[in-house]
Amino acid sequence: MIQDDRLNIYTGEGLIFMDNLVKNTYDQDFYAWTMKSADLIRHGRWEEIDQENMIEELEYMGKREKRELISRLAVLMAHLLKWQFEPERRSNSWKYTIETQREDILDLLEDSPSLRYEIDKKLAKAYLKAVRIAARETGIRKSVFPEAPPFSFEKTVDDTFFPEQSKFR
Repeated sequence: MIQDDRLNIYTGEGLIFMDNLVKNTYDQDFYAWTMKSADLIRHGRWEEIDQENMIEELEYMGKREKRELISRLAVLMAHLLKWQFEPERRSNSWKYTIETQREDILDLLEDSPSLRYEIDKKLAKAYLKAVRIAARETGIRKSVFPEAPPFSFEKTVDDTFFPEQSKFR
């Protein structure tokens, strides 16, 4: 969609043309900035790239991937805790959530293998969130759950692993 230095943007009101998109576009129209930046990179026009904001966005993308991993681990471990501590309430919904989170975590790690770096620290951080989620959803006091993650990362993502009923309850 690029013609010379113009970026054609389709809006709900039709096609608009934006000439000479510069750094301030980042704050005014993020979508236009991303499209223009992609085009500049695609055509090797490195000197025209808004480097400061590009660096910021690239760093943010990496952090977002890490946050997604921790969030998915927290949801998964919360459901494993509920499965373990409330066996009488086990449901297909819980099982489906566990299976889906495992698949999504493994997909995320396949796409970004470096997220495995310091996985035990990420698991520990996610576990603190998981305990809060499980306590809130079950009414079980947080102090009843183990202080540290009761399952290794390998067990947590193992599609055959479902914890047995807890003896702590």
